[in-house]
Amino acid sequence: MDHTEISNVVLVTVDSLRADAIGAYDEKRHTPVMDSLADRGAVFDRAFATGNWTPFSFPSMLASRPVFADTGRIGVDGTPTLAETLSEADVSTGGFNAANGFLTSHWGYDEGFDEFEPFVASVGSSIYSRYLATHPTVEAWLQFATSPVRRLSSWLRGESDDRPFLDTSRMFDVEHAANSFIEETDEPFFLWIHYMDAHTPYVPAPRYIREVSSNLLGTHRMIHAHTRTGLGWEVGDRTLSDLRTLYQAAVRQVDASIGRLLASLSASGVRDETAVVLAGDHGEEFQEHGHLAHYPKLYGELIRVPFVVDVPGADSRRIDGQVGLDSIPPTVTDLLGVEAPAEWTGSTLAPTVREGEPPADEPVVSVTVRGEEVTTQPIPRSLEDGDLVVSVRDREWTYIENIDQGTEELYYRPGDSDEQRDLSDGGDAERRRVLDRFGSIADGHARLLRAGPDGESVRDRSQDVDEDLGHRLEALGYR
Repeated sequence: MDHTEISNVVLVTVDSLRADAIGAYDEKRHTPVMDSLADRGAVFDRAFATGNWTPFSFPSMLASRPVFADTGRIGVDGTPTLAETLSEADVSTGGFNAANGFLTSHWGYDEGFDEFEPFVASVGSSIYSRYLATHPTVEAWLQFATSPVRRLSSWLRGESDDRPFLDTSRMFDVEHAANSFIEETDEPFFLWIHYMDAHTPYVPAPRYIREVSSNLLGTHRMIHAHTRTGLGWEVGDRTLSDLRTLYQAAVRQVDASIGRLLASLSASGVRDETAVVLAGDHGEEFQEHGHLAHYPKLYGELIRVPFVVDVPGADSRRIDGQVGLDSIPPTVTDLLGVEAPAEWTGSTLAPTVREGEPPADEPVVSVTVRGEEVTTQPIPRSLEDGDLVVSVRDREWTYIENIDQGTEELYYRPGDSDEQRDLSDGGDAERRRVLDRFGSIADGHARLLRAGPDGESVRDRSQDVDEDLGHRLEALGYR
């Protein structure tokens, strides 16, 4: 079969994007642009992140390596990255991250990019600016409170209400940088763009709230929802519904931005030779297991993510076998005809996308680090920052082990898709076989992370962050 020659790849990653947040995985969702990519491309129905939050998932997404495995840290310093590999093969590279402090040069994410901008600006020196940087929900309240005045002013000036309430998502900055890169860069190129709008707090533009809601969600209800969560008050059904609406509106806001990015590819005349890869770095919880956002847990709402690969000229298809996001780097290099480094753990999915060849369908391993309480989300400078928790998934079973505490959980997803009934007490022979097999995989992965590349222990290695970056990470909710 003849294939369209691929000159460029655009990797779009969306922070906190759970699989059922887009229409390709849940027909009730309104995400027309991402759904159009899915209609054209290959949709991986069982795609899993390798961690519950950005620093645990991105080493696999941009370097095809497990977090901690090479240096004991959360970055990509110790292995050839996707950008480095492509740059060495004379592919132009651009990376634009919407102010996620975990995806900066501090942890090596700039390496290999000809153009790189994380949009992590100084928070300023005043008490007021530092307070807002570390309390983004308060800033959201201020934005909400003034929104009626701003909307009236925009209407009187004849302007649209596309802009979000809280511009610190940096969506338009990232979008502008990506469009400029497309317009000014000669082929071949690799472009990575990371969106933060679906990360807490959810503060989308009014028009997208109207698009995803059956009725208008008033400003007072948005303030109320964020106030209750910000103060740690009990979240009832109505508040939870409001938060879900705000989240879906934020996802739709990203969806519209991706549409403008695709339009830029078309305007530059390169859309038909550009593959587009879309993935969430992890999911988001809405009390499925008792909490909001993405605390250190490894259940499906946090680990199952959308993964779509649109290759011009390839047939559209749905892929049933499970895959991990460490397959992204080797898939991108394969599409661009570049040899993947031997150190990478993932396998290319280009034959799956182009020919429908089934993936290996091996169990997918994910990790997190948990403090004394599940609501403690430490900035993990080493594995000593908490208990190491490892999950193993195949098409039917989810196994979760707290390595340090020696506790196990087991869920059979065909009869328990929400992973609520723990079957780890053993019982029948099949469960015992799954527990033994997956427990062996989890323990082996833990040994890999703690041994380092040369067998030297990495348990005590750490990497401090400077004060300003620390404040920015606190703004994401990590202390």
